[in-house]
Amino acid sequence: MVNSQCKSIQPADRLGLVSEYYFSRKLKEVAQLNAEGRDIISLAIGSPDMPPSEKTIDKLCEVARQPGAHGYQPTSGTPELREAMAAFYKRWYGVDLDPKAEIQPLIGSKEGILHVTLAFVNPGDKVLVPNPGYPTYTSLSKLLGAGIVNYNLREDNGWQPDFDELERMDLSQVRLMWTNYPNMPTGGNARMDTYERLVRFAREHAIVVVNDNPYSFILNEKPLSLLQVPGAKDCCIEFNSMSKSHNMPGWRVGMCATNAEFISWILKVKSNIDSGTFRGLQLAAAEAYNNDAAWHHAANIDTYSRRRKWAGRIMDALGCTYDPGQVGMFLWGKIPDRYADVEELTERALHEARVFITPGFIFGSNGKRYIRISLCAKEEEIEKALGRISAVEW
Repeated sequence: MVNSQCKSIQPADRLGLVSEYYFSRKLKEVAQLNAEGRDIISLAIGSPDMPPSEKTIDKLCEVARQPGAHGYQPTSGTPELREAMAAFYKRWYGVDLDPKAEIQPLIGSKEGILHVTLAFVNPGDKVLVPNPGYPTYTSLSKLLGAGIVNYNLREDNGWQPDFDELERMDLSQVRLMWTNYPNMPTGGNARMDTYERLVRFAREHAIVVVNDNPYSFILNEKPLSLLQVPGAKDCCIEFNSMSKSHNMPGWRVGMCATNAEFISWILKVKSNIDSGTFRGLQLAAAEAYNNDAAWHHAANIDTYSRRRKWAGRIMDALGCTYDPGQVGMFLWGKIPDRYADVEELTERALHEARVFITPGFIFGSNGKRYIRISLCAKEEEIEKALGRISAVEW
């Protein structure tokens, strides 16, 4: 029996600013449907279903067997991992980073959003968040007391920022601007002219631009980095993650790269929150950064290209339209005008076709007429999903 005094305990006010993450809530419903024997095919989550390279797994096992490998690790990361991250940026993007001072390993980019916001944004300050965009940019900012200023991404502008519109905004209290290219959920690719404008914008308005860049190797022959722009490190930060590019979502290894002073501020926050990642994970991640170009092509272009064709057929069957030039591990499509809202379509897909597809409204108001299909399912599963959807009258 609950003590009567405990009944008066209430959660912190900040919990009223956010709701449970959509996928956390919806996956409970999917699990219940599966428990009832409904056999739901999920094309919703961007969690790579393929393994890391064999040498990555071998290194993890090798280090895990070492008696001295299980103690606390430095929050700043092992030298081996920081050096591998710097070499990766040099090799693929042509960007020079000082591994001792300009790189901070992260427990995934999601953690980095928390640390960067704590390091740069005071309660009451504002942050620029893309619409549509990754929901965590908004939810974590709210939890930390920052005001949200949405900026529009639109299909007719290739899902790039409208800099004329940005310049007309009141930017006086804005401290950070979140960007994400190649874009999730829209698949809009990174453009060097956009990156150059972002650096100028950051410099002119004393706003730190944070580019979240985990998708640059997925269905993309020419990966780009914001840090390729001269002077970008002075006013910008870039996140990168092994979750998508190296098939390591559950390993929770990411990084941020910027100038040494910014890194020191981020580390001051991070060192008060965690105690460093297991040494085996760090050294295995360092090994993964040495994967050759053939591995990257096979894992991130060939496989996803085949899956994308099936996803395109699902879009066609649903009557949705989409840009064939998208990159990344999702397909983003606009729903037909006959639907009052996107959930009318996605709920029918879930309950009548038994296929779980993401409604675009969770990414912001500019996504409310769109759906997102994940490519993180085996081809035979996506083909089966197409069969189920084709059997329903849409």
